[in-house]
Amino acid sequence: MTHDTSRRWQLLGIAAVIIFLIWLLAPVIMPFALAAMLAYLGDPLADRLQRLGMGRTLAVSIVFAVISIVFIGALLLLVPLIQHQVENLSENLPRYIEWVRGTALPWVQQRLHLDPDTFQTDKLVATVKEHIGSVGTVLAATVSKVTQSGMGVVMWMTNLVLIPVVAFYLLRDWDRMIEYIRRMLPRSIEPVVVHLSRESDLVLGAFVRGQLLVMLALGVFYGLGLTLVGISIGPLIGMIAGLLSFVPYLGFMIGFVAALIAALVQYGDWTHVLLVAGVFTVGQLLEGYVLVPRLVGGKIGLHPVAVIFAVLAGGHLFGFLGVLLALPAASVVVVLLRYVFARYQESELYTEPATDIPDEVEVDVDVDVTVTPHHVQKVDDAGP
Repeated sequence: MTHDTSRRWQLLGIAAVIIFLIWLLAPVIMPFALAAMLAYLGDPLADRLQRLGMGRTLAVSIVFAVISIVFIGALLLLVPLIQHQVENLSENLPRYIEWVRGTALPWVQQRLHLDPDTFQTDKLVATVKEHIGSVGTVLAATVSKVTQSGMGVVMWMTNLVLIPVVAFYLLRDWDRMIEYIRRMLPRSIEPVVVHLSRESDLVLGAFVRGQLLVMLALGVFYGLGLTLVGISIGPLIGMIAGLLSFVPYLGFMIGFVAALIAALVQYGDWTHVLLVAGVFTVGQLLEGYVLVPRLVGGKIGLHPVAVIFAVLAGGHLFGFLGVLLALPAASVVVVLLRYVFARYQESELYTEPATDIPDEVEVDVDVDVTVTPHHVQKVDDAGP
């Protein structure tokens, strides 16, 4: 085994160990990952304040204070709004159930030619009542387990407190940690890793900061648009559609269907259905032609199918941490794949010329055909 091959196997082994440790410690790493995301988002502003002559600690303290004020202000604004919307939804829930029972299910039965007893609500209610006892038993066992495991509640509260503390220290020492990691890299791969890290930083900066602004803008637009249309739970639907917009078309589809049902239940006419469709059509145009090109840009290059696969795969492998880090990790993978493809185009495997193939292949066939009286006799016997 050559020295280069051995070194590559060593690097592959180190990467495999790191990935395995992340998978093994995913529940513990989650608060640190959230803190690292906050530090990453605040680092450019802290660097800009440093260039104005401030010390790193003072700059980080100002950035941290700004993030805290924005977060607390958002909570003070959103919690009463969400509470009001949830109360509104609970008050109108009987109307939604009655609409499903009296309008939606009969329409589906008529169009699909189903048996009238397929969606018989009395049977559904009886089934729920029949199994309500087992559901209560499961809930009681779950509550008992939660109350007995007080350590789990303590750990959850500890993680909640750890996030801002860890974020502050990571933000303060961000540049030093990056420099320390750079010095720890093997000298043979240090230039390549630094180059790929810079490209990944550009991609992540465009994605994380841009996508958060896109989600916020879409949530506000859908919420205001549906409220102006007259949908009582419009702000709640708008917030959900905005939060889910990081997956292509997911926020649009869920928000549009929810708003459509709300318009049919609340008004039951085509005017408000068309108004809801207009709001989401304008929202899609705004996202595709204004928000994403200006705030995110075309540096990520992730196909919508790749985005959906990354989110599902991340959630399956690492749970909530995987969903949180799926798209940033996928954008970094895109940078690595571009580098690998560029190296492949420079390799002999790609640049080796093709073997020439002659246009015409001459085949020298020497056939000795001898006609004997026996053959002639057979032909004469066969007739015309």
